[in-house]
Amino acid sequence: MRIAPKADFTDGELDICRIWTMNPFQLFCMFPTVYFGQHLISSRVEYSRAKRVLVETEAPLEIFADGEFVCETPAEISIAAGVLTVIA
Repeated sequence: MRIAPKADFTDGELDICRIWTMNPFQLFCMFPTVYFGQHLISSRVEYSRAKRVLVETEAPLEIFADGEFVCETPAEISIAAGVLTVIA
């Protein structure tokens, strides 16, 4: 799935894909477009980039990264440019 199709792990920025509230039918219809990155065309999807993001919620929510629990909200998420070495 191409949730953040414009992402570049070398640019030092987080790619944020936010989906605004939809009813279950709308979400069901949009889901297949994620496989091709076409969901970004929808007016219900907001895509942006940032060096850091502050995530706040009314009630604490768990945050997971790569399937592992990291912390709860509120949380500040940032990127460390040049730390990851990729061998291809």
